[in-house]
Amino acid sequence: MALSRLEALQSLQTNLENQNLVKHCLAAEAVLRALARRLGHDEETWGATGLLHDIDLELTDGDREAHSKLGADLARELGASDEMCQAILRHNEAHGLPRLSPLDKALWCTDPLTGLITAAALVQPNKKLAGVTSESLLKRYKEKRFAAGADRQAIADCSQVGLTLEEFLALGLKAMQGVAGELGL
Repeated sequence: MALSRLEALQSLQTNLENQNLVKHCLAAEAVLRALARRLGHDEETWGATGLLHDIDLELTDGDREAHSKLGADLARELGASDEMCQAILRHNEAHGLPRLSPLDKALWCTDPLTGLITAAALVQPNKKLAGVTSESLLKRYKEKRFAAGADRQAIADCSQVGLTLEEFLALGLKAMQGVAGELGL
């Protein structure tokens, strides 16, 4: 059974009440799709992985040891491939699992990037992504107290997928600007 985006989105919306979490997953989907295009991987697979990566966050109620294990199981039940389930499982540092595949590494660095970009939009006067530039985003990245929860080392691990930090920030920003309406930004 192939995983459809509609089924993944419906399952995500069923399992997550917090709309900010849903938007975070939509942002991760957009960035991973852009990365897949750039790096020559399957957009549907990478996008669905981003969409589903935090599907279990409310179900596990903040339990870091359970988070992403349940998510990988839920994704598998929806028809996700082993590659997708592995990336979902390995994006949670609490399990201590190495990130092996390009998708594992891409999800790892994308997850915190979406938070940094969202925070950069929210400090704009109009709270929109349109006002954020790659240059301003790089400046915010260097401000350790800005969006302190966005793991800078994980973002910098974009080098493991072959992108410089500047390239990754620009790609992520452009991808999220492309779905700004869905994100409410």
